[in-house]
Amino acid sequence: MRSPEQIGRIIAALEAEYPDALCALEYGKDYELLFSVRLSAQCTDARVNLVTPALFARYPTLEDFAAAEQEELEGYIRTCGFFRSKARDIIGSARMLLDRYGGRVPGTMEELLALPGVGRKTANLILGDIFRAPGSVVVDTHCIRISNRLGLVDGLKEPEKIETALRAILPAEKSSDFCHRIVLHGRAVCTARKPDCGGCCCASDCQFFSGS
Repeated sequence: MRSPEQIGRIIAALEAEYPDALCALEYGKDYELLFSVRLSAQCTDARVNLVTPALFARYPTLEDFAAAEQEELEGYIRTCGFFRSKARDIIGSARMLLDRYGGRVPGTMEELLALPGVGRKTANLILGDIFRAPGSVVVDTHCIRISNRLGLVDGLKEPEKIETALRAILPAEKSSDFCHRIVLHGRAVCTARKPDCGGCCCASDCQFFSGS
């Protein structure tokens, strides 16, 4: 594990390297982010951003999504993979948002997890990006890999255990942005197969780089 001083330096280094800690998914409405995150499962954000303009144009309101024919909606999202289950979940979520939450995306973990296809990763992203809830920790593949390499967690692979461990050591007000920066860092520098340790802003405090 890294010391509090090392953790602070890692956070500061990532803030300096990636000052704009923004979600890569493009959306205009709260529920559009919810649906985009569902589409991003086993798919790149770049691919989702290519698909959603036509999708959101065809279904411009939550009511349109709720009334959508699943087969037609599948045609818009086919290239995102797992399009049948994703279409089913999007339509089901739209109906639940209208029936149970008055057409608004709910702001608690429990309510979000009740929506079709929503797990803790999606719920934490929504809580952090839409509601700016302190302590929101989004654990994706980049977060799993890099938090272990940095030594922020010790050999953990289970997302929920990593979420708990990171929440315990990250400043609550910085946790959501930290996770966005980890994604940017994972794409640009700390890649899965060939990390660019020589170009890493966190190398001096990285367990993987130092071998400790």
